[in-house]
Amino acid sequence: MHKAILDWFAVTARDLPWRGECSPWGVLVSEIMLQQTPVVRVLPVWEEWLRRWPTPTDLAAEPAGEVVRAWGRLGYPRRALRLHEAARVMVERHDGLVPGTVDELLALPGIGTYTAAAVAAFAFGRRSTVVDTNIRRVHARLVLGQALPAPALTAAEMRLAAELLPADDAESVAWNAGVMELGALVCTARRPKCDACPVQAECAWIAAGQPEPTYVPKGQPWAGTDRQVRGAVLAVLRAAESPVHADLLWGPVTSVVAASMAHPGEVLRALSALHDLNTHAPQLERSLAGLVADGLAEMSDAGYHLPR
Repeated sequence: MHKAILDWFAVTARDLPWRGECSPWGVLVSEIMLQQTPVVRVLPVWEEWLRRWPTPTDLAAEPAGEVVRAWGRLGYPRRALRLHEAARVMVERHDGLVPGTVDELLALPGIGTYTAAAVAAFAFGRRSTVVDTNIRRVHARLVLGQALPAPALTAAEMRLAAELLPADDAESVAWNAGVMELGALVCTARRPKCDACPVQAECAWIAAGQPEPTYVPKGQPWAGTDRQVRGAVLAVLRAAESPVHADLLWGPVTSVVAASMAHPGEVLRALSALHDLNTHAPQLERSLAGLVADGLAEMSDAGYHLPR
């Protein structure tokens, strides 16, 4: 099983810039950005970030607002703030370098078990148990004969992943990446490409007759949610280079006000998108308060703006 997946990965692995000759910082940035976000959306933002901030020291020197602005529309923008804070801690405690052990990585702000293990493996070649959604799904089908893993990560899954991990450091790194790639490209959640799978003959799920899932995965809603409104408000604040008065977030913008903006076209488009949501007052107030509470926006006498 190890050989089949490793051989497959060696031939079919996508040429992604955070693989191969990439700095530990580039790997860490990619892992944060790829959380719940597809590769195609991450690529251009990751490339721009690494051009602009090639080291943790470079990012730590920026105001938090610029970091949020550069995060663009990747979603879950608190990740940008956590990455910014992690960079500051790396400057303070690690001479501006990404630490190389799982324990040191876990001590950074916003770095969880998965990210610490992934960076230790993919940036430093360490043998660590990496378990993401794709890996969980491959393990569930290949070994357990289940259509999908449990709704939440279990201790049993972590033990299984640890048992499957090759003993050799380099092979374990390739195994983690290969199983992840298999889940992303072949053993997908919907319509898996079993005929293209290098371990089809060993798959317990196929041997069991491909039983249906025992539950229906629930996707996260978007339309009409506070998340959608928060995203629309942040789009306005990212486009504006000066504070945005609260009144502008509620209704039409006059031509006089528009002319006073640094980039009126971009701001007006963002405001129009926000207004098109027809958000009711309590939801907009709640969303604005949430952005301020999360540190993604600040409020002054002049209006709302990105953190400074």
